[in-house]
Amino acid sequence: MRLIQILTVLAFVLSAPASAQDLPTIRAAVLKIGTVNWELATITANGLDKKHGFKLEIQPFADNGATRIAVEGGEADMAVADWIWVARQRAAGKDYVFIPYSKAVGGIVVPENSTATSLKDLVGGKIGIAGGPLDKSWLILRAYAQQAYGINLKAETEQVFGAPPLIFKSAINADYAGAINFWHFLAKSKASGMRELVSVQDAGAALGLDANTPLLGYYVKDSFLAEHPGLAQSLFAASREAKEMLASSDAAWEAIRPRMNAKTDAQFIQLKTDWIAGIPDRAPVDRVAVDKMLALMSDLGGPELVGKATSLPDGLFADVK
Repeated sequence: MRLIQILTVLAFVLSAPASAQDLPTIRAAVLKIGTVNWELATITANGLDKKHGFKLEIQPFADNGATRIAVEGGEADMAVADWIWVARQRAAGKDYVFIPYSKAVGGIVVPENSTATSLKDLVGGKIGIAGGPLDKSWLILRAYAQQAYGINLKAETEQVFGAPPLIFKSAINADYAGAINFWHFLAKSKASGMRELVSVQDAGAALGLDANTPLLGYYVKDSFLAEHPGLAQSLFAASREAKEMLASSDAAWEAIRPRMNAKTDAQFIQLKTDWIAGIPDRAPVDRVAVDKMLALMSDLGGPELVGKATSLPDGLFADVK
């Protein structure tokens, strides 16, 4: 009788699903206040990581540079970047692979009382720009202004470059004729009464770029994925399920609201609306469209922006669906 009991217990143990300790761990290096935390928190709080066969471990850092050092040095397995930066790293010999996350992009906003109706109305004015001269939103808007209106925004406006929070505050104070910022600061700007003059997505579409191309994504090393076959698809599946929850559930947003740094209900609603608008279609990345965008970035930013990635590096995008 005792032997039968032992065999029964043994059979149960062998047939039981793997415990959390047996699952592969993905150590995610993220900014402490980065918007990617909204999705990652939704994944962990709802057990979507374990459901899809891995354990997600969040490692907060103070800046993007630190997250990149953590991945390169093996202290983390994953971080977030735009695919142009990942392409540059891969072209330089690093085995980074991109897993799509978001198509949310910036744009340019003007003060509520501005009479501007197009970029040509900013000529002679001052433009605040988050980041530096190679900011991708700025480059695309410059190309669009040249094509649509025949104007050189760089030569015909004054640019003020600065950190996103500083550009946001100065823009709210109407210090600029227009301001270019990251999508979440633009959402707060719009919630505060500013008006979007043109989005980078619309400008890109006018230039013939695919507006549905996911600009941001998770990047990991090929070597890490080789150790854990199928993990890229597992992460992507958990990410998509979290997106579906956030796209359809008010409760899911209330759960992450404390992380969103939304000062008002208007900011919360605009952040939520713009985040959902940034969810890309669940479809393979159009490599022809991506290569076209990379060529444009290479023309506008040169090697300082794209490095050796003058064409799309083989293996840049993980095979997920």
